[in-house]
Amino acid sequence: MTTTWDPALYLDFDDLRARPFRDLVARIRAEGPRRVVDLGCGPGNMTATLAARWPEAIIDAIDSSAEMVAAARANGVPAERRAVEDWTPAPDTDVVVTNAVLQWVPTHRELIPRWLAALPPGATFAFQVPGNGAAPSHALTRALAAQRGVTVRGEPDVAAPAEYAELMSAPDLAAEVDVWETTYLQRLTGEDPVLHWLGSTTLRPVRDALSAEDYADFTAELAPQLRAAYPPSADGSTWFPFRRIFGVARLPR
Repeated sequence: MTTTWDPALYLDFDDLRARPFRDLVARIRAEGPRRVVDLGCGPGNMTATLAARWPEAIIDAIDSSAEMVAAARANGVPAERRAVEDWTPAPDTDVVVTNAVLQWVPTHRELIPRWLAALPPGATFAFQVPGNGAAPSHALTRALAAQRGVTVRGEPDVAAPAEYAELMSAPDLAAEVDVWETTYLQRLTGEDPVLHWLGSTTLRPVRDALSAEDYADFTAELAPQLRAAYPPSADGSTWFPFRRIFGVARLPR
């Protein structure tokens, strides 16, 4: 089943979702790359920051979602619609950034070393994936969705940090590898803020699988469970733990 995406809803949390991207790109030391690839560019809002950092580089923006590609193009980013699994690096690809994408690609553990092996000497591959599959937000969503016959992404879709480190540090690659994790505490506001947050990403497969009426029933049942798991603070805002796993591999020249 193809997941549809709502770029406007995704951008409701633009600044909060951009934090891991900025932290990831800050660890890339590339100088004067020829080609920079944003693999899974979404609405293109962060692709523009890559162009600003490396103004002389060719910037490739790729996403599998027609909605996201259309939004990126509307933002002035010449994005191309293509499945991540079908992408291979051009010979002059010096930087690859893939942000919150690989968790949707079941074969990404096989793809990462394959991509690294295809990159030129001195290239950098950098990724970030969510590490919150075991969090109450996702566990509650999975359990409720399963009652309706819908499967939602879980822990097996993302590897442990140590596994990613092993994948990128194979002896034949001789890459310089940096892997870490960060848990951000995102301050969310508004009515049912965690439900709203999940609606732009985690709940997309559920929304695609159910009728509008059934999805409304689903969210009506999920909302109070999320409120109980993530109660508001005294000022009315909700602190939402947002764990991410990062990896950067730089090939030798």
